[in-house]
Amino acid sequence: MVRALFGTMRERLPWRLKLGGAFLCLIVTASCSSEQSWEQTLHAGQQALGQGKEQEAVRLLTAAVTQAEAFGKSDARLGLSLSSLAQAYAMYGKYVEAEPLYQRALGIFQQAYGDDHLEVASTLNNLGVLHRMHGQYAEAEPLLQRSLTIKEKLLGVNHPEVALGLRNLAMLYQSDGRLDQAAAAFRKALALKEKALGLEHPEVAKSLEDLAGALRKAGRDEEADALQARAAAMKAKAAGLKTAASPSDTADSAGPSAGR
Repeated sequence: MVRALFGTMRERLPWRLKLGGAFLCLIVTASCSSEQSWEQTLHAGQQALGQGKEQEAVRLLTAAVTQAEAFGKSDARLGLSLSSLAQAYAMYGKYVEAEPLYQRALGIFQQAYGDDHLEVASTLNNLGVLHRMHGQYAEAEPLLQRSLTIKEKLLGVNHPEVALGLRNLAMLYQSDGRLDQAAAAFRKALALKEKALGLEHPEVAKSLEDLAGALRKAGRDEEADALQARAAAMKAKAAGLKTAASPSDTADSAGPSAGR
């Protein structure tokens, strides 16, 4: 669940870093070696994080931070390493350790890319979520709002990443007891997902459940029940399709075309 909230951390290297590293490798062999070593360490740490190996992930990502510091204090690769390590701490509930890492990464990204960049938006989002989890709603709201504004500007108002930003804002409003605002933000996120992903997508079902939960807290049980029933029907349909497809898939793999 925490991974979904901090969903802005991508398990890939920004294209600028990849291209920049490749270009340097053509010029300076030592730079190539350092770049590849850092990239391998970072990837291994992110992979360990994805596999739920907390101690290994923290160890590797800490090593990636140390390696990236050799590139310079304002290098974007250091920002990426710090964000990855912060994500590891946040995923395991170590928010006190995560916050200063995100703050440092934010400063690096702003210096490297300017204020309007997706890495800046991602880090603002993650900081906002941390503050919300601490009950620091006044501190969280401007961070989440700024993140959402950047995403809308760079990606367009109908992008799925905008729906994620709206969901995080809605959860803040709900935690702070602003249930009407929460329902409105959840509803907008639902509409974006329906448009971008289709009416039957699993992410749409999750958004229906989010909105149902907010409405139920506001005492609007009838509306909540209808949304919950729709989400349950979608999940049942998806499970039925998956079950029905399994025997056919097995039969195909064993049939005449399996060896092609």
